Amino acid sequence: MSIASTARLRSADVLEATHEAGRPALIAYLPVGYPSLEHSIDAVRCLIDEGVDAIELGLPYSDPVMDGPVIQEAASTALAAGIRTRDLFTAVEAVAGRGAAILSMTYWNPVLATGVDTFAARLAAAGGAGLITPDLIPDEAGDWIAASDREGLDRIFLVAPSSPSDRLTYVVQHATGFVYAASTMGVTGTRASVSAATEGLVERTRSAGARFVCVGLGVSTAEQAAEVGAYADGVIVGSAFVRTLLESEPGDLSALARTARELRSGVDQARGC
Repeated sequence: MSIASTARLRSADVLEATHEAGRPALIAYLPVGYPSLEHSIDAVRCLIDEGVDAIELGLPYSDPVMDGPVIQEAASTALAAGIRTRDLFTAVEAVAGRGAAILSMTYWNPVLATGVDTFAARLAAAGGAGLITPDLIPDEAGDWIAASDREGLDRIFLVAPSSPSDRLTYVVQHATGFVYAASTMGVTGTRASVSAATEGLVERTRSAGARFVCVGLGVSTAEQAAEVGAYADGVIVGSAFVRTLLESEPGDLSALARTARELRSGVDQARGC
């Protein structure tokens, strides 16, 4: 484990703290570089200041398989403006140490292009907690498992409502930090309701040995955050925050702050806080 990793805030640290406080964690996703690198860093700082417990910094990617239209629009704008993998490490370093765990959510090709060991070392040195890898399954993650162990980084894999019990056990055995429970099969985006199967998925993942299970895909309102937070350890919100940025003038973070406060009120209500 590198020296830098001993001082980094990990996702399990955040989830332990929110568990002790009697509430789920609020986890936000934002793409690096939208509407610019500087503005995306300011947006993350705003979310942390408004009570978001952990941040997923999305690395814009040209061929996403999981991102819905809102996130794709922001990511495409960032890529067209010249955002590249190196900017992820700049953003992580700029926002680490403010009281939130800083994760990256990335497709696997940019990690391979950088070099798995190099990517892990740079993320750890910048103060990152780890990676969420939606298109990497633990069966094919040998290099990443070794590198993340060496650098002390969380490796967060996904499970879905269709995952059988033996698959859940396998994923849990190879994940660290938390397990990401996708509330629905398909791409990201705001939804009118969260899948009724999600609570059962969380219960089955815990039964498979997971300490912490966080739910994403579709949570966009305070009411949904309260509903999901009643049974999940963390509530992950992406498209609702990104849409707010898309609809705001560059540099105007007032609506983003308001959205964060509303969603934080939802997780606070989840267990009567």
